[in-house]
Amino acid sequence: MSEKLGVMLCGHGSRDEGAVAEFAALAERLRERLPDHPVEYGYLEFARPIIGQGLDRLRAQAVTRALAVPGMLFAAGHAKNDIPSVLNTYMADHPGFRIDYGKDLGLDAKMLRAAASRIEEAAVKAKGDARIEETLLLVVGRGASDPDANSNVSKLTRLLWEGFGFGWAETAYSGVTFPLVSPALDHAAKLGYRRIMVFPYFLFTGILVQRIYAAVDQAARHYPGIEFIKASYLNDHPLVIDTFVERVGEILTGDTAMNCSLCKYRTQVLGFESEVGLPQRSHHHHVEGIVHHHGPAHAHSHHDHDHDHHHDHHHPYPHAHHPLGPRSFAKKVEGIKST
Repeated sequence: MSEKLGVMLCGHGSRDEGAVAEFAALAERLRERLPDHPVEYGYLEFARPIIGQGLDRLRAQAVTRALAVPGMLFAAGHAKNDIPSVLNTYMADHPGFRIDYGKDLGLDAKMLRAAASRIEEAAVKAKGDARIEETLLLVVGRGASDPDANSNVSKLTRLLWEGFGFGWAETAYSGVTFPLVSPALDHAAKLGYRRIMVFPYFLFTGILVQRIYAAVDQAARHYPGIEFIKASYLNDHPLVIDTFVERVGEILTGDTAMNCSLCKYRTQVLGFESEVGLPQRSHHHHVEGIVHHHGPAHAHSHHDHDHDHHHDHHHPYPHAHHPLGPRSFAKKVEGIKST
């Protein structure tokens, strides 16, 4: 029997309907770019279809081999552990159906140009007259318990800083690690720059992006002498689509190795030595397919499973109580509110 290829786009999932719609739109862009192959998508949690359902749809189209790519910017726990575990389980349950897994988008020339494009778009719309050397760039990454993934955001910051010639640049994260956005904005505001450009290095919208923009609005009210600019996240930028298409092609050429030189699961990374050799398993099996519907009033609920706090089913993050990190900073904010 001849082999029939299909493409599977694997996402994390979100309670935000806008984020889910944007991910589905990305899958449609891939269908347009890969007309010779069926393209389906699925999520780890909080939205449907789940990954297994997306694979079912491929099999229903007579696909015998799926080329699966993580719909994620960098390889942290979801791309390294959770998605592979789901894919391996599915293959074990469906003998004869082959799944080959690709690598994350990562940081290459195309992704850098996509990021630069979003910053340029925001600069064009800016109303002030601050020069580039009078502007501080704040790049905000998602934040993970994997220092290798977090370091990629810092690398992106440096590449954009040097590429544009900003006066200064800082890196912050929306959750899990440090520094969080609000303390990073406070720090940036003290450095004396006329303009602060905030760029969320995210693929899609969602609660975390909304919180980033809300923090920028709050900082703008607190520091009226500084012009704050909110750049757009990546979304379906043409260069992002190009990169996804490239990652699919790399599966067929065998170029799928993720950067493992500083992977905390393989190497004795400073501060994370206890995580070397942890078993590869998904931490999302208990919420697969569960769709949560929260209105705006619930967007900041402490019950939200949006990874801005530590989960009991993840390995303990060693710096959860860092002064600028999620737990200790949340306690500080609650203390301020109660006074």
